[in-house]
Amino acid sequence: MPQRRFDHFLYQTQIAGHISGRDVGLRIVVATIMLGICFVGGFLGEGLAAFAVIIMFELVAFPLNKRASRFDQPLGLGTAVTIFAINWGSLFPFLSYGVILSQSDSLPFILAGFIWTFGVFVHISNTFGLLPVYNWTQMSVAIGAVFYIMWNLIQNPAHPDRIDHWLATLFLMLVYAINTFGTMTRQNDTHRALERARKEANTRLKELERLSRHDPLTGLLNRRAFDDKVETLMQQHAYRCGVTVFLIDLDGFKPINDSYSHNAGDAMLCAIAGRLTTWVGKDGLVARLGGDEFAVVRTDITGTEDAYQIGTDLIAAVTAPTIYEEKMLQVGASIGIARQTKDLANLPALLSGADQAMFRAKQEADCDIWVYDKDAFPVRASLEDRQILLAAMQTGEIVPYYQPKICLETTRVVGFEALSRWHHPTRGLLAPADFLPQINELGLQGEFTLHTVRRVLRDLQDITADGFDPGQVSVNIAEVTLATVSGHNDLLNLIDVYPHLRRHLTFEITEDIFIARSSEIIQRSISNFRKIGVRISLDDFGTGFASFQHLKELEFDELKLDTGFVRDLGIDTATHVLVEGLLTMAQGLGVQVVAEGVETQEQSKMLRDLGCRFVQGYLYGRPVPFADTLARLRRDDYRFVMPIQSRCG
Repeated sequence: MPQRRFDHFLYQTQIAGHISGRDVGLRIVVATIMLGICFVGGFLGEGLAAFAVIIMFELVAFPLNKRASRFDQPLGLGTAVTIFAINWGSLFPFLSYGVILSQSDSLPFILAGFIWTFGVFVHISNTFGLLPVYNWTQMSVAIGAVFYIMWNLIQNPAHPDRIDHWLATLFLMLVYAINTFGTMTRQNDTHRALERARKEANTRLKELERLSRHDPLTGLLNRRAFDDKVETLMQQHAYRCGVTVFLIDLDGFKPINDSYSHNAGDAMLCAIAGRLTTWVGKDGLVARLGGDEFAVVRTDITGTEDAYQIGTDLIAAVTAPTIYEEKMLQVGASIGIARQTKDLANLPALLSGADQAMFRAKQEADCDIWVYDKDAFPVRASLEDRQILLAAMQTGEIVPYYQPKICLETTRVVGFEALSRWHHPTRGLLAPADFLPQINELGLQGEFTLHTVRRVLRDLQDITADGFDPGQVSVNIAEVTLATVSGHNDLLNLIDVYPHLRRHLTFEITEDIFIARSSEIIQRSISNFRKIGVRISLDDFGTGFASFQHLKELEFDELKLDTGFVRDLGIDTATHVLVEGLLTMAQGLGVQVVAEGVETQEQSKMLRDLGCRFVQGYLYGRPVPFADTLARLRRDDYRFVMPIQSRCG
């Protein structure tokens, strides 16, 4: 017997045994009724014999059927064959009631025998219709009983009808039998079709579940599945070695996408995923958390040295060259490692530790692996810190201070840069360096940008309402505001409230945000703001590694020369040459240059001699509150002054 049919037989036998064990009481009741009919019809002896055989079968079958009802314990072949034989044999005494009554001289008792036999037919087809082994074997016995009953009627001298009349009845019985078999066949076909549909649906559900928990490109676990599995592992290994997370961030991946296409980048991600999976084997987990970030988890790390060694192996696996269309592609990697300890006892804390260590590894020039140590990292911002920062913005504790931008030709103010300060209720006046890291860590860059722009616009409204010209006021704009639809739209809606102030706004953007994967979206946002009259300034120019490419691709109106260049003027000859070259390029591009960090007269003179017209720094004024800024405008009489170019002569 092929294995599949063997399994089907065992499966059907277990169900049939369960059904038979369930219906014991019903069978005994109807057998008792038929015994009474046999008694009335004069067949008490035959009826008692049939009833006795039925009781005997039920007594033997009862424990076997109870055993079949335990679905958690599969049947053995011997037990299944016994159950099948008992259930098949018990059908004969039940059908014998119809045979017994067919011998009667009374037509009502003959009809009773037929009705009983039809009832057995219906019972078999309804009860075992989806169990072919039992259905066909028992139905065959029932059909045989019908033909035997018909033979008794033909032979009974009490019914001297012509034999062809009985043949008509026999023909109808044959039609009924054929129709019954056809119905059972169609029922089984329907059942098989439904079963196929169920299996297909289950397969699709499993595939959807797999897709919902796996990265579609690499097939690795995604963030959701990774979190679930790591949380489980942390519970299982809390009192052993614990869980160690290796957070891997690729270095230099975006240039591969930009230079060789996204297909090349995808091929590299798949190759790295394959190498990590092979390396980990069955001893850990690998996941792609998003973009070019992977994670590896091990539960057998015993110490820091062990973690470093595995980190080194992972670096080798990730940075191995990948061949794509006969080109050798290669990336670097930074790994942050965090081990489950009493300080990192839950999933958020563990992943946060790995994340901090990874960023530390990226920042260190001579180290690409870092193991988290709570004593070496500042305390992370909490949800309470988030609420405090939001409240400080809402209540006006965080406000813009304004540092003047000066025209060297006239030494007059041509605008300001808005630089936030926090009037902390207990710590006093805080500079941006004291709270901006928390804002970035807590993901409040968007809220902070909108708050700052809103306060600047209100201040500009007050300045212009008094008849003064503030010139161009610069505001630093966070990447998230430009790179997301919601951030872009919120900023546009805010500006639309003050349409007459657009010409006074300059958005300062650092060039490093264009290294992000969302640089195309950022460029579109910048273009939209320029179309409505807002100026764009490229801040900290010269500190990034793609500056000249940005000069070619980006739309901007102003360059902010980084403080480092100004500080080294007169000290480093190369700096003098670079600044002169940058000023010449800016003039050719038709954009203004503002030199930041001017603190001495010597720096101011050298910049003027090199052709720089606009400067900003402590030499000409520190950031001051709005009231002081307005007082300066009044003192210098900037009422109805023309824009920057006119102020500068």
